[in-house]
Amino acid sequence: MTELVKAVVVGADRLGNIPELLKGHNIAIRHHISGRDPAHQKKTLQLPSGTDLLILLTDFLGHNVMKTFRAAAQRSGVKVLVCRRSVCCMKRALTQGGYCEACPAEVEGRSSNKKALRFAA
Repeated sequence: MTELVKAVVVGADRLGNIPELLKGHNIAIRHHISGRDPAHQKKTLQLPSGTDLLILLTDFLGHNVMKTFRAAAQRSGVKVLVCRRSVCCMKRALTQGGYCEACPAEVEGRSSNKKALRFAA
């Protein structure tokens, strides 16, 4: 079983169905930040300790806030995932970021396909 990835989500007031989608990919939202606070534009911002992934929802963030959080992630060595706040866009970003390979449903589907191919041959 793969280890749970701890994520910080920045942007949007409400996340809708995104938490369920992330849970299906073994990603737990540790902290959600709306990005509305002017203090989020400060250059010395730190991500919570133990963060493995930073998710930026671009349609709800200003450029300065994104720049600040990207810099904080770079200082901490945290991977950044950037997308709009929609399930479709999040799925695409997770696939491109390599998180679908570790997804339990994806791993299970691949293993069942391999078994089916062995029996068919």
